[in-house]
Order: sequence, then C-alpha cells, then structure tokens
Amino acid sequence: MKTHLAGDPRVVISALVLCAVSLIHLTAQMIAPDEVLANLTQIFLMPALAVVLLMATHRPRSKLVRWVLLALGCSWLGDLFPRFMTGDQAFLTMVGCFLLAQLCYLQALRPYWRRSVLGRPRWVIPYALGFGWLVFACAPHAGSLLYPVVIYGLALTLMALLSTGLGALAGTGGAIFFISDALIALRSFAGIEVPAHSFWIMLSYVVGQSMIVAAVFGHARFTAQETNEGRV
Repeated sequence: MKTHLAGDPRVVISALVLCAVSLIHLTAQMIAPDEVLANLTQIFLMPALAVVLLMATHRPRSKLVRWVLLALGCSWLGDLFPRFMTGDQAFLTMVGCFLLAQLCYLQALRPYWRRSVLGRPRWVIPYALGFGWLVFACAPHAGSLLYPVVIYGLALTLMALLSTGLGALAGTGGAIFFISDALIALRSFAGIEVPAHSFWIMLSYVVGQSMIVAAVFGHARFTAQETNEGRV
C-alpha cells in the first residue's frame, strides 16, 4: 500500500480543516455547550478525521486502514443519530453505535495483539482497575442500562489495551479515548462532573481518535516503505 507524503497538499489541507472544525467545536463547548454551534460542529469531527486518513493513503488500503475508517464512521453515527431521539433511547443508540466503533477498532488492532500490553500482564492491571472503578461508581445508578454499559466498557477497555500494539502513540490515544467515555459515564450515572465537563469529553474524544489515526498512518507509511524496499 502506498501512502502520501506528509507534505502532500491534500493531507495538509484536510488536517487544517480538522484542526479548524475541532477548534471551533471546542471553543463552542467552552462557551455554550448545548447550543447550535457546538451541536453542529460535532457532527463534522469524525468525517473530517476520516478524510485526513483517506487523503493520507492510496488504494488498495490495508485492512487496518479500512477497519479504522469503519470505526470512524460508526463514531459519526454515534454523534448523529441520538440527536433525533430522547431519554434512554438516545443513550442506548449512542452506546450501540460506539460499540460498533469499538468492534471495528478491535478487528483493526487484533493482528497486533502480540505487541500490545496483553503480553505483559502487569501493564493490564491499570486498565482493569480503571474499568472496575468505573463500573463500581456507575452501577448503583445505572439501573437497566448497566448491562449495555458494562458490555461497551469491556469492548472499550480491550480496544485501549490492543491499541498499544501499534506503539506508544496509538496506546496513548486509546487510553485518552477511554477517558472520554469514562467522563460521559460518570456524568450520566454517578453525577460526577468537573468544570467544563463537556469540553473535556470532546477534547479527549477528538485527541484520542486523532492519535490512533496518526499511528495508523505512520504504520501504513512504514509498511509501504518496507514493501518498496523489498521490491528493489
């Protein structure tokens, strides 16, 4: 698989668009998190990130790239569909869409599990403790939503673990993505909020997935270089 050079104008322009949309959205989250601008710009975050990955890679794209693109698409659906619903239906739709996103990430990252922290059990402990504490904090207030939340939390935790198989950048992105969803769960079920809570949710959401995408692009470029060198 071939990749664009980092200086390719299409990659640069798409990255600038992503930065602009993210900056507008995060500013809106700080000023008026429930108003039109924040809601509208959120819908464009994942498409903008997907375009960056598309512009950075040529066909035929690897399974890793294709599954990550699907994960971004499911994340976009999770941002979009709940806006047309209310109450538990909206929440379950969001969880369902993001569960599909996590399953796509798991499929993308599965081939690299031997390089991940799953091969070093002591590094798994912080992830397990984080997941356990989150369930403990949310369970008393989750009611009938506990089971889908636990299922999603398990998938999210496993994604964060497997993301380390692509290196420190993806591993950090996976951990930050976990934090984003943890903040949502804590606010929804435990009533725990920090100042500018929505801002931190969206910042970690965008940064986490952007770091994973950057690691995927880096892996694709390295693979392409190895392939080209092997043909010489």
